[in-house]
Amino acid sequence: MVTGRTVTASGYHFEPGFVFSHLGPLGHGLLRTLAISAIGIGGASAVGVLLGALIALRIPVVRQLIRAYVEVFRNTPLLVQIFFLYFALPDAGLKLGAFTVGWLSLLLWGGAYNVENFRAGFEAVEPVYVEACRALGFSRFAAFRRVVLPLGSRIALPSVTNTLISVFKNSSFMIAIGYPELTDSAVDIVSVTFRVFEVFIAIGVVYLALVWLFSVWARLLERRLAIPGGH
Repeated sequence: MVTGRTVTASGYHFEPGFVFSHLGPLGHGLLRTLAISAIGIGGASAVGVLLGALIALRIPVVRQLIRAYVEVFRNTPLLVQIFFLYFALPDAGLKLGAFTVGWLSLLLWGGAYNVENFRAGFEAVEPVYVEACRALGFSRFAAFRRVVLPLGSRIALPSVTNTLISVFKNSSFMIAIGYPELTDSAVDIVSVTFRVFEVFIAIGVVYLALVWLFSVWARLLERRLAIPGGH
């Protein structure tokens, strides 16, 4: 039933305009979400490219160490990793703030997945291109930098995009350590006002809009970097 500007359903009075009176706290929470997400996304991309390249170049020992890192962070829950950084490390004498744990956990988790994304992209480049570079006198590393890196990064872009979107969405896990990001701010408002539907619909729309914008940007970038004549 609709009465004025209030929607009533099963005893709950839905007030569409309620969120506007709490834009301040939600806005601050969103800024914190964007801060740790931006660092996490940038760091995860850099880690993926660097370590993925080292695996693709088959550097002894280093390759095994990177594999160990990937296995640990891909096969343990992100929440466990967050708790380890925030609660366990202080017992070893290293205390990290919630903000640092926020971006660092996203970086390490996303980086582990991006290592495999970029490794697969680099190894998908046809060996004939590398052989042609070596025949022209390029060193192994020069051939990788000039040919494998740009081509492999283009191949890896779709899977990297999916991982980076997950990094952004997983920023909401920081509610577990009390970091006042968007979801935590929303829960605080709900705990005081009990306006569950209004608040969580609002932040759901925010997450959806930001992920959609990121996806559109990634598709445009993918088209721009598409290899002419490629499929």
